[in-house]
Amino acid sequence: MQNLDQWEEDILTRYPDPKNINADKKEEQFRNYEETEKDSVKEFYRLNHTYQTYDFVKQKKADYLKFDKQEMPIWSAFDFLNKLVDDSDPDTDLDQMQHLLQTSEAIRNDGHPDWMVLVGLIHDMGKVLCLFGEPQWAVVGDTFPVGCAYSDKIVYPEFFSQNPDYNNETYQTKLGVYTQNCGLDHVDMSWGHDEYVYHMMKPYLPEPGLYMLRYHSFYSQHRENAYEHLMNEKDHEMFKWVNLFNPYDLYSKNPNQKSWEELQPYYKALVAKYLPATIKF
Repeated sequence: MQNLDQWEEDILTRYPDPKNINADKKEEQFRNYEETEKDSVKEFYRLNHTYQTYDFVKQKKADYLKFDKQEMPIWSAFDFLNKLVDDSDPDTDLDQMQHLLQTSEAIRNDGHPDWMVLVGLIHDMGKVLCLFGEPQWAVVGDTFPVGCAYSDKIVYPEFFSQNPDYNNETYQTKLGVYTQNCGLDHVDMSWGHDEYVYHMMKPYLPEPGLYMLRYHSFYSQHRENAYEHLMNEKDHEMFKWVNLFNPYDLYSKNPNQKSWEELQPYYKALVAKYLPATIKF
């Protein structure tokens, strides 16, 4: 992909804002993914589905969840994220910080708790994985459980046939290495920015916020309900928060957004309330 935003643009194609669906079209027509695919997005998912193995996820968690790569203020991480947008891309004129502020401001304007506003601000911060040399397919993309059979509700499921786990009988039963309704906390998800920022923020945010961070790209569940057999009662309760957050992530666009200079005092105070001066990455 030319940049990480192409993945998010693709999600909007699959899951359009219901408020913007044309009256003469059914929602299913907007989800006709094959008609609107881009070669770069298709290639991205081929790589993602080929290389996101159970062992790969375990390796990345062991490597990155030590948080020994770098220590920096959260604002330095945001400065880096803004460099990830390709200015030559005609489909977006938002840098990463503007997207995060639009999300967080929409949450704040609707009167949600301030910790949820913070979630809106930091939910994509795990994309700093790019800073450490990770390829796009290991940073963004729809997330899914590894170690069990792949759902056909995951975008481009045909590419999983190229994944080494596809030929592992243990991993290709419905439950795989898991047990019925074991709970998502016992399930390994494909590696990317969601899992990374979730673990990074574990000491600082309430559990509903952590669920938002960890599962906001788990579309095959929170949009398609494909993994009910792995979820327990707690997951179902917490996914009410994930479902509350998701529209703010996808559909928050405000042409009259206040400038960062106007918003800075509020967000500086908010970050200082919940997070330490520097974060370990």
